[in-house]
Amino acid sequence: MMKRSNGSMLTRRGFMRLSAAAATGAVFGPSLARGAGAISQPLTRHFGRINFDVTTLGLGGQASIQWTPPDVDPVAIITKAFDLGVNYFDTSNAYGPSQLNFGKAFDQLNLIPGRDGYDAQRRESIFLASKTMVRWAEGGYPERPNVRNYTEGEHGEGAVADLKRSLSQMFGNDDGTYPEGAYLDLFMIHNLTAYEEVDVVYKGLETPIEDEDGIGALAALRDYRDGSNHTGLNPDGEKLVRHLGFSGHHDAPVMMDMIQRDRWDLLDAVLVSINVNDRRYRNMQYNVLPLAQAKNMAVIGMKAFADAAMYAKEARWSQDSDDVYRRVGSQAIPSQPLIEYALTTPTVHSLIVGIGEINDDPRNCQLVRNMEAAQIAPDALDTAQRRDLESLGLRAKNGETNWFQLADRELTPPQNARIENSETAIRLSWDTAYAGDEPLAKYEIVREGELLDTVEHQPQTSKTPFRYETETSGKEFQIVAVDAAGRKAVSDTLSVPA
Repeated sequence: MMKRSNGSMLTRRGFMRLSAAAATGAVFGPSLARGAGAISQPLTRHFGRINFDVTTLGLGGQASIQWTPPDVDPVAIITKAFDLGVNYFDTSNAYGPSQLNFGKAFDQLNLIPGRDGYDAQRRESIFLASKTMVRWAEGGYPERPNVRNYTEGEHGEGAVADLKRSLSQMFGNDDGTYPEGAYLDLFMIHNLTAYEEVDVVYKGLETPIEDEDGIGALAALRDYRDGSNHTGLNPDGEKLVRHLGFSGHHDAPVMMDMIQRDRWDLLDAVLVSINVNDRRYRNMQYNVLPLAQAKNMAVIGMKAFADAAMYAKEARWSQDSDDVYRRVGSQAIPSQPLIEYALTTPTVHSLIVGIGEINDDPRNCQLVRNMEAAQIAPDALDTAQRRDLESLGLRAKNGETNWFQLADRELTPPQNARIENSETAIRLSWDTAYAGDEPLAKYEIVREGELLDTVEHQPQTSKTPFRYETETSGKEFQIVAVDAAGRKAVSDTLSVPA
């Protein structure tokens, strides 16, 4: 048998089967006529608690829509995606001209309110998301470590300004104005990487609005979702966005903290990196995604190709048009299985993919081929098949493609384990452990070195800790996290207070 770097085993038969599949372009998904160029009814999935059925492939606003090569028309990419039936479109204030390119495409598609031919029904048929990298509601606050507090430009500073900039660039004239009736379906706080950022985002919700430290992005964005003015930043009672969410590539525990602190159920969606190398890092699929599922959030996957690091590009952020990958996969690593892996990861509803190039020949068109690959049911691959696909990741830079993701730290003990004593009982409490390359299964309660009881793991959906109470005597306890492979991580010894 052949051993992989994550410690699991890949049989030689499985490796040879995968190699043959990669060589021919065949994988384990549904049988389709590859390169046919037309799908009569694209697959959709219900979008968490959002009342929308989203296509399994979404169009990302980077690649050639952001870093446009001189011979590529970014507007044609967007309109072709629409014609193919894609109904999820993603962009960001941080993506240079991306929003402006969407605006040009929307003009052609009659999606701009107030202009001749505006098709309100067509606008309702798509789901449009944009993002802000700003953590504060408005500009002017002192910078904090790891916290972006302003966006430069003529539109103003802060997350509210970014929301209005999105509307102005996609539905207006990029002058700060936007037509009546313009809205985003989803606005996300983008690329959270540190707990300090989450602290800022929740200011004005966890703290009084009048706090001199200022107002975080989420409190003000709630006003622009609901038409309220709790923050004083929406005096006209505008409703500019229908749903709020956030995204992250880097630190799964930080993303979990963002979800757990949402006592108001403001976050309807999360955009998260997921690819065949995810389990080689502090993974998202066993940490963030079960929590998102427990909260019934819409889940959008990204980075299936690790921003082209699965192919020729160095493992770093893209910088210009030279970094845009313009072929359909490669012989060693076909694109189809990478897409199928992401879309068979439990809880993922849609996958956004950036497009480098479209082509009149559907066999050589990234958009067509990616759309075909996305026609897969959530349960189409079993665990063994998904493990086979993970070996593809080793062919790309020995699996070291996810520079944007926290390094693997394996299974952790339960966090913040505590013990209390009363006249009648001993009370234990703890916060979730973090999974390694296998999902969490349970917690063991150990007294004086002996197993006392087990507690099934459930995603910790709030900051309220897990609790266990026993009337039995004892002086020392431990809480043990156990994963699906039977591996254990033990808390410090908890001594019963006098």
